[in-house]
Amino acid sequence: MNFENTEIAFRHYSNAALNRAYWLFRVINNNFLVKIGPPVTNFAIKIGLPVKGLIKSTIFKHFCGGETIAECAPTIKSLHNAGVGTILDYSVEGEDDENVFNNTRDEIIRTIIRATEDKAVPLTVFKITGVARFGLLEKLDANILLTPAEELEWLKVQERVMSICEKAHDAGIPVMIDAEETWIQNTIDKLAVAMMHYFNKDRAIVYNTYQLYRHDKLRLLIDDHLTAVNEGFILGAKLVRGAYMEKERARAEEMGYPSPIQPFKAATDTDYNDALVYCIDHVNEIAIVAGTHNEESCRLLAELLIQKHINPKNTNIYFAQLLGMSDNLSFNLADAGYNVAKYVPYGPVEAVLPYLFRRAQENTSISGQMSRELSLIVKEKKRRGLS
Repeated sequence: MNFENTEIAFRHYSNAALNRAYWLFRVINNNFLVKIGPPVTNFAIKIGLPVKGLIKSTIFKHFCGGETIAECAPTIKSLHNAGVGTILDYSVEGEDDENVFNNTRDEIIRTIIRATEDKAVPLTVFKITGVARFGLLEKLDANILLTPAEELEWLKVQERVMSICEKAHDAGIPVMIDAEETWIQNTIDKLAVAMMHYFNKDRAIVYNTYQLYRHDKLRLLIDDHLTAVNEGFILGAKLVRGAYMEKERARAEEMGYPSPIQPFKAATDTDYNDALVYCIDHVNEIAIVAGTHNEESCRLLAELLIQKHINPKNTNIYFAQLLGMSDNLSFNLADAGYNVAKYVPYGPVEAVLPYLFRRAQENTSISGQMSRELSLIVKEKKRRGLS
């Protein structure tokens, strides 16, 4: 597996698109601009400055499929032509309104319907906080007694989640439930396992997400597998390293409890790779989506399939990366015959900004060095003879 093959990684990019990506990552690698970008951009939008067009034609265009499912169609087609599937990700978050929650539920169901019409969309996804109030989940996690009004609110949340998972089951389209902050995650975990109990009898439809940068998640994965075996359902597991490290550590320090995050990166890498091995050892009982931008983990999973004589097209095994990132992994894996899908976020530009800013911050260079993304783009530009 040659993850250095930039010809395969970027052959879906025109020269103009490659140059645009180069300049975008040059900006992203400027720590100062990434730091001041979010508050400045939010302020500009708030006071009505015409920056939406600039955002949509740059960072939004690179990391998102569009503002609607229909606008994502060219991205879906381009990925499919290279053997990569699409995971439509309606990336609106942080809302508190019941009408918004219902609209989000309906939009997620529309992604499932879109998937039934197109094999290029093999998986779907949603966040519980897209259909539930964060504060309510926080109270449930803390085992604080709910008021009668909150009890009704929680019932409505469960109904929304049930309707999404039921639609996915009836359509035969897997749906992944994303992981979130630790202080609401126990409630999400219980809800996800309950949905798997209902809908994963014959195949994996509902997937929970395990953030392996948490030191307790490998154990929970194993426990959930044993529960699945005992209760007669297939465990759906999306494996990621994690997305809230700085926030988690800061909150733990502020509130005086032990950090839930692994003490160092090597421990996260070990648990992630151990989780891959465990899942492949039980591939008939666990369906996995390996959400990772880590080359070592991708190589390990590919090698495990070879060692275990598992068909790389086994629908219980997917690699997944984010749109606009780690194309060297996604397209080289797909070219080698593995199941690969890209998260394709979409939604109104203003609503997707938190997602976009996280992508920029994740790609910021360390000690002024170019990121892996930028170095690969530079390599491909040289190969093409572009200045």
